[in-house]
Amino acid sequence: MNIYPIFDRMLTRADKEQLLGQRGMMIWFTGLSGSGKSTIAIALERELQRRRLLCRILDGDNIRSGINSNLGFSPEDRVENIRRIAEVGKLFVDTGIITLAAFISPTNELRRMAARIIGEQDFYEVYVSTPLEECERRDVKGLYAKARRGEIRDFTGISAPFEVPEHPALSLDTSQLTVEESVDRILKLINV
Repeated sequence: MNIYPIFDRMLTRADKEQLLGQRGMMIWFTGLSGSGKSTIAIALERELQRRRLLCRILDGDNIRSGINSNLGFSPEDRVENIRRIAEVGKLFVDTGIITLAAFISPTNELRRMAARIIGEQDFYEVYVSTPLEECERRDVKGLYAKARRGEIRDFTGISAPFEVPEHPALSLDTSQLTVEESVDRILKLINV
């Protein structure tokens, strides 16, 4: 059986970006649980929509319940989780969609892997640097309390490490900035 490559007949990324009138990119939010990653991503999505820009949020709820439902939380599964998210994100970015990923992604190596897959030129790492104490105070699910009691193993920030990003494109402390201020800073960063 012969398989003929079709890539030379497919529309290009430039064709899709021209259709949409925007540039595809990944805004990768990283930070502790409760830092404000999803809250900022949702507010940013609404503002981009208001500006008539097509956007997609990828987060734990829509990824872990679908494409990654077969993964647990072992070190190997955490790497595979981020790898798959990056691969899916690359498809969105290559389609000209502004893509927002809100994942703890606790190590610099995981975030570097995501940037390599997506493409460094399209990858904006946003570190939501809210202090641990504030994240614990906001914890409506009681996850931090369970982790401190030993009921949750390998919980990032308590019993598992979180590596501060080495060179984030932007750092946002939501104990100091409002959601609106955070969104404004991202909009300036991505120049839309």
